[in-house]
Amino acid sequence: MLRLAWRFFCRELRGRELRLLLLALALAVAATTAVGLLDQRVRHALATEGSRLLGADLLLVGDQAWSAEYHAAVASHGLRSATTQIFPSMVLAGDRSQLAEIKAVSAAYPLRGELTVAGQPAGAPPAGSVWLDERLAAALQVVAGNQIQVGRLALRVGGVLTGEPDRGFGFFSLAPRLMLAQEDLAATGLTGFGARIRHRLLVAGEASAVAAFAAWAKPRLGRGQRLESLDNARPEMRSALDRIERFLGLAAMLTVVLAAVAVALAARRYTQRHLDACALLRCLGLTQQQLLSLHALQFLVVVGAASGLGVLLGYLGYRLLLDGVGQALALALPPLPDLLWQLPSVLLKGGLLAAVLLFGFAWPPLVQLARVPSLRVLRRELGSLSHATWFSVLVGALALAGLVLYFAGDLRLGGLVLGGFTLAVALFWLLAQAGIALAAGLRGAAGVLLGAAGWRQGLANLVRHRHSNSVQIVALALGMMALLLLSVTSLQLLQAWQQATPADAPNHFLINIQPEQRGAVQAALAKQGVVAELAPMVRARLLQIAGRPVSAAAYPDDERAQRLVEREFNLSWRAELPTGNRITAGRWFAPADVGQPVASVEAGLAQTLGIKLGDELCFSIDGQDRCFRVVALRQLAWDSLRVNFFVLTPPGVLESAPASDITSFHLQPQQFATVNALLAEFPNLTLIDVEAMLGQFERLMTQLAVTIRVVFIFALLAGVLVLHAALLAAFAERQQELALLRALGATRRQLRLALLVELAAVGGLAGTLAGGAASLLGMLVAEQVLRIAGGGSWFLVPLAALAGMLLTLLSAAGSIRHLLRTPPGRVLREMV
Repeated sequence: MLRLAWRFFCRELRGRELRLLLLALALAVAATTAVGLLDQRVRHALATEGSRLLGADLLLVGDQAWSAEYHAAVASHGLRSATTQIFPSMVLAGDRSQLAEIKAVSAAYPLRGELTVAGQPAGAPPAGSVWLDERLAAALQVVAGNQIQVGRLALRVGGVLTGEPDRGFGFFSLAPRLMLAQEDLAATGLTGFGARIRHRLLVAGEASAVAAFAAWAKPRLGRGQRLESLDNARPEMRSALDRIERFLGLAAMLTVVLAAVAVALAARRYTQRHLDACALLRCLGLTQQQLLSLHALQFLVVVGAASGLGVLLGYLGYRLLLDGVGQALALALPPLPDLLWQLPSVLLKGGLLAAVLLFGFAWPPLVQLARVPSLRVLRRELGSLSHATWFSVLVGALALAGLVLYFAGDLRLGGLVLGGFTLAVALFWLLAQAGIALAAGLRGAAGVLLGAAGWRQGLANLVRHRHSNSVQIVALALGMMALLLLSVTSLQLLQAWQQATPADAPNHFLINIQPEQRGAVQAALAKQGVVAELAPMVRARLLQIAGRPVSAAAYPDDERAQRLVEREFNLSWRAELPTGNRITAGRWFAPADVGQPVASVEAGLAQTLGIKLGDELCFSIDGQDRCFRVVALRQLAWDSLRVNFFVLTPPGVLESAPASDITSFHLQPQQFATVNALLAEFPNLTLIDVEAMLGQFERLMTQLAVTIRVVFIFALLAGVLVLHAALLAAFAERQQELALLRALGATRRQLRLALLVELAAVGGLAGTLAGGAASLLGMLVAEQVLRIAGGGSWFLVPLAALAGMLLTLLSAAGSIRHLLRTPPGRVLREMV
């Protein structure tokens, strides 16, 4: 039986159905293999890129120096480490002085990213030398080689600090930066009793080792100590990485769905074409069990061949993509370990995927194929597969559902896409039937208006083959919907990132603007064309939530909540909803709320601290307790770099409290002189430059955009395969009919026009259904999974309809020519 199955396999490779099955399975395995490997490497690389913005993979921050126990634990886990100490102090240069943020770094700093001095890569400053940022050098009017006084120690200016990997972290510093070697810190005399120093232990290494060290350190943290990583220290970075991870999961899922549709079509055609052969084998003495074993073994050979070919193609494609992505992104992706030790697990996953896809859609028809009666050699109507269709659909749907949930990696995403596709299949079938019924009513009008028998015959064929055409419409619509969904989602994702950080996104913050300086500062900025909106800011400490006292002990398992309740909040007031804010619960302030103790709270803060609509929040403001009732929750775009506040009140509530103003704006290089003059006029103002952080974030967005376009290639190939499978099934069913019509006198021109009309109707209807479904499902995926605003892309409906017609006609041109050139006698002899 094995030898016979192998002979059948070699013979059937000459047929298009088995080749299509093999190609569909190989493409599914190749796509998921390449996407999986690329996903793993890109995620690792993007996480590494994000770690550069922290200077490490993990930060331990505290108000006391980290004990030797922690340093020993770092070494025992095989990790690299560096330490920094940060505190404010006055710096002197001659008769000029300036408050600066002093940062003492060890020789190993930074562990991630790059430190640049005068635009050139540099390490930590050597002993006896300091790096100054541009603001501090300008304020002290010093250049490289000059001396400055830091506490009791005189140090030489070694250069101007132009790039600091972790400067974006906590970018609301109140002073410019001075960096010195850690061995010089004690000699400054600034680390005595009462010094407010933030001690950081930077850790970097393999992800598993970092995670193990974090698990060891977390329960040992004391008061004033915390762990910070990309997950909890940089919300805008975490948000971007979460979105790309969900998108890669979506791409892998849709590739599997498209391959499944192609396999289902090819398996259906394969079993239909082998009914006569199986009936003949039954006449020659083969039992049902032997027939089933024969085809099952043959399909196992297909699974093995598809798995091996798919893994090979997937790995080769991955290497090509890896090289292309690495060059396009200028990103050092980690090298892939030798394929040999990964080969067993990769082959096993590929084989399981191919087996589930093939047997999930082909096993019920195979059972029916084995049961075909031997009388079919005399009566062709016996042994039809029609009564097994719904069972086949059910088994295939269950197999596909399991694969979708597996490759999604996210139950919400998998459930949403699976539910959307299930609903789409049902709606597509009903609408396809309705569309075909509508075409039936247009046959007479088409013949009269267009004056060609081919038009009428094409619409008649559409109605005559209602069932098979409906299957083709559903298959084509599913394939096009998957491609359109991926296109719409990727476009929405890129637009969300571009809108969050447009070319004129704020790159500077100006804080500590006093009320009496407000008018002068705003006028000076406006005079130079700097668009800046000043917002009042009141410092407050949260005391109670709904009558419950607030403390870090109330949130034992949430580090972010602990940090939030221990810090002071910035409160402000607004009459209008700020740009980039969206109400998610409750209502915005009405005119009647002016002067009333109500507040709007950022939705993320509310979720973290357990704040609900109607709760009363009590703050300590300038020594007085003030309470506000929550009437609205807002979602903010933190990655927009606009001025945002956790808590807002209506006007007439906080104006009596001490306040200063804050603003953000985009500053061109030629405008620096104006702002420097403003700082000279008002020395209390602090300008915060986030240009470096913004540049790093934009580079990360560029990397994500390239990754999206690369992953889309696999789904596109799978979509082309679906189109080919649908057309192959259509033409196989039309071959005998065309032979009969030609024998009865129909011309090639008439038959060609009839086929084109039928295929255009199938493609146009499938495209219309796909465009509408992709628009609706794209909005749901964008809003519910990717957490971005997803507008309806209804322009896709006419475009998808036109694309469906064009793609169907172009793909069918060669097959139509082949069908019409086949001698009718040959086909009729095969029928007999």
